[in-house]
Amino acid sequence: MREFWALTVYDKETAVLFRESTRLTVGSLDKDLRKNADGSVDLYIGPKAPAGQEANWLYTPAGKGWWPWFRLHGPEQVFFDKTWKLPDIERVTSQ
Repeated sequence: MREFWALTVYDKETAVLFRESTRLTVGSLDKDLRKNADGSVDLYIGPKAPAGQEANWLYTPAGKGWWPWFRLHGPEQVFFDKTWKLPDIERVTSQ
């Protein structure tokens, strides 16, 4: 990525950001973003941040529909030749 990436979530009913959110986006320019040892990043979306993952979390109200918007600014060639693919969102349950 030559510039940056960012994830935002929107209310499915109104197509606007969630007012109750303390942050509207999470992205590669966030100084407190937690990266994995291999450089990848796990992002979390939901009513409550997993313990220790607050920097990688975006708020969504429980029971409310939402949709993600992932933006790439300055993507590398691997995006265009499709050798890199954004992973699917996976449901994670609390432990």
